[in-house]
Order: sequence, then C-alpha cells, then structure tokens
Amino acid sequence: MRHWTEGFDDEDADEPLVRPYTITGGRTTPERDDLTLITLVTAISAVSSEAGQELRGMQPEHRTILALCGRPLAVAEVASALNLPVSVTKILIGDLIEAGRLRSRPPLAFAQAGGLPGMTILEAVRDGLRNL
Repeated sequence: MRHWTEGFDDEDADEPLVRPYTITGGRTTPERDDLTLITLVTAISAVSSEAGQELRGMQPEHRTILALCGRPLAVAEVASALNLPVSVTKILIGDLIEAGRLRSRPPLAFAQAGGLPGMTILEAVRDGLRNL
C-alpha cells in the first residue's frame, strides 16, 4: 500500500501540505489581543494521567508548542520554530492558554516598569549610540 504523499514532485516538498486555516479550525484571527511578538509563553507542567490523554487529543502543532515552551519563549520564536505565520501561532498559543497548558506574560523589562523602560536604560542606550 502506498502512502498518500508518494508521487509528489520534489519541488513541492518545501511547501506545507496542510493549510494554516486547517490547523486553526478555520479561525483567521486570534481571540486574545494580549499576545504580541515579544510576549513570553511557558508550558505549565501537568503530571496527571488526564494530562497524557489530553496530549493525545491535541494537534501535532499544539504538542510541539508545549515541548518548545519548557523554557520561556517569545511568540515570535515559537512561530519561527513551527515555521508557521505568527497569526496562526497566536491562535494555537491562545488555545493552549485557554486549556490551562501555557502561561503568558509580557517581557520583564516592561512589566516591572509599568510598560515603560527606565531612564537609566534609555540614557545608557543614548550614550552607547553617541560613542559609535
């Protein structure tokens, strides 16, 4: 018995076989608007037997995201590792956050300063640029 991908031209091998809207279940925009390119996402470890069954029911992209996010990664890094558009990656990450499998947070430098970098950092950047 032949696999359904046999007979594809070699020049088509670089193109994905599954369209992004299929991966997201037809959704084209993320439901969450707090996910930016630099938002950090981290997997929440689950050790119950139910968690193992949940993993089996997930799409391969969801499982890959969970495997990648054992350490904090930016949304842009996850999209790059998956070789998917950022908008599709945001939808998948949103699914995992809603399921309680991922945690998201803004980068620390902005979170600690209330959304704005401190004057010390800005002055150091300015001085460094002047020295160039």
